[in-house]
Amino acid sequence: MKNTQFINGFPFLPHVQKPWNEHESHQKAQAMCDEMAARRSVRDFSTQAVPIEIINHCLRTACSAPSGANKQPWVFCVVADPALKKQIRMAAEREEYESYHNRMSDEWLHDLKPLQTNWEKPFLETAPYLIVVFRKSYELGADGSKKINYYVNESVGLACGFLLAAIHHAGLVALTHTPSPMNFLMRLLARPENERPFLLIPVGLPAAGALVPDIRRKAPEEVTFYYD
Repeated sequence: MKNTQFINGFPFLPHVQKPWNEHESHQKAQAMCDEMAARRSVRDFSTQAVPIEIINHCLRTACSAPSGANKQPWVFCVVADPALKKQIRMAAEREEYESYHNRMSDEWLHDLKPLQTNWEKPFLETAPYLIVVFRKSYELGADGSKKINYYVNESVGLACGFLLAAIHHAGLVALTHTPSPMNFLMRLLARPENERPFLLIPVGLPAAGALVPDIRRKAPEEVTFYYD
């Protein structure tokens, strides 16, 4: 039975955590660090099927992320239908072509050169799943009234981070794709007005012989500062 306590009329539960062990904690922290250091964005996907139950577990992990006032302002649309994936690819490539040829600055294009990306996005069809993440700036009440959400971008960004970590932990690969603008996703997926596309994440297994850019991540001492 839950040991529920009430504070100012709101229910609270005791925080449950097994006894802390410093050695075990160190090992787990190091193992997580090593595991996530091997995570890479992949653009060459296998067409091999992946059980939807694995994706569901990853999404449950994403939904455990913290959010402003616990509003959980995220929606995850999982697309597996080949015809719909093709429509998404065609619409995304139209935007990407325009971006690469007319919207992006020379500096931006220069920074993308080491990644060897272009406007063509075949992974939107070859990946077995596309997870389209939407952010909800407000909720709609039963009477049509608007109820504001708080720290929406921060909350949805945290959920996406949890999702990417879960996908990697499950032995799958993913890519964070942001064709701009992304409003075509609202139309193709028939999403309501209070939702806006945030991120498009192809998920699956890497293609045989898939390559990833040999890039350098910043060292911890470049981005971490301690104040004792």
